[in-house]
Amino acid sequence: MPNVRTPDADIYYTDSGGEGPVLLLGHGFFMDSSMFAPQIDALAGNVRVVAWDSRRHGRTTDHGAAFTYWDLARDSLAVLDDLEIETAIVGGMSQGGYTALRTALLAPERVQALLLLDTEASACTDGEKAGYKAMFDQWCSDAPIEPLVEALAPQLIGGDSRESWAPWIEKWTTSDRRSIRPAAECLIERDDVVDRLSAIEVPALIIRGEHDMSAPAAKAKQLYDHLPLAVPVLTIPGAGHAANWTHPQPVNETIAAFVTMVETGWL
Repeated sequence: MPNVRTPDADIYYTDSGGEGPVLLLGHGFFMDSSMFAPQIDALAGNVRVVAWDSRRHGRTTDHGAAFTYWDLARDSLAVLDDLEIETAIVGGMSQGGYTALRTALLAPERVQALLLLDTEASACTDGEKAGYKAMFDQWCSDAPIEPLVEALAPQLIGGDSRESWAPWIEKWTTSDRRSIRPAAECLIERDDVVDRLSAIEVPALIIRGEHDMSAPAAKAKQLYDHLPLAVPVLTIPGAGHAANWTHPQPVNETIAAFVTMVETGWL
């Protein structure tokens, strides 16, 4: 699979190919581009799905410098450049959504529409920062990893299906756990872009899981209220934070309809 080299990183991505509209997808924290396998399987043929790994995740490598979601937005544009794609529907889950919003602010001429999955536009509160720091201190220590991943899976993925958690638990228990630290700092110290959302004048689809505590309903409403061309928030019944992974059918059907509406000018 291809990589694009930038001054700061070698960005790994997958490309389903084809002549359809392009959907560029960024994954959530602790995940990688394979979390979009259900979308690629369902949409390929009608939609060209490009999914990429962010720094400190998956197969992307970097040179150790600190980075922000603005840097990751530039990485996503580098992927489009490498594929000679001028414009795309840009989306992502959780931190992938943080990145997508910043991509739209950095390069509005490159973004046809936004797909925002279980994400938000605000910065961490002091309480969230403290919680994250405690969690990452433990994650990056010598503490046994098994109890940590067992607690993380239902929170980060959602549901109660060990089958849906299993691939990620395997990755978390076998990866270099300390390598996540720069990405953690990026997450914890992210800036607030709520007041800039009104400048994003493209259609936006916001999807969240009913039981997602990481991106609760109020955060989705905030996106809807501030993005001028957002369509009403879709809540997936029974889903948690990774609705696209655990409940792919309703998510895929909604994405397909949204892409069609964007391409035909209905939105």
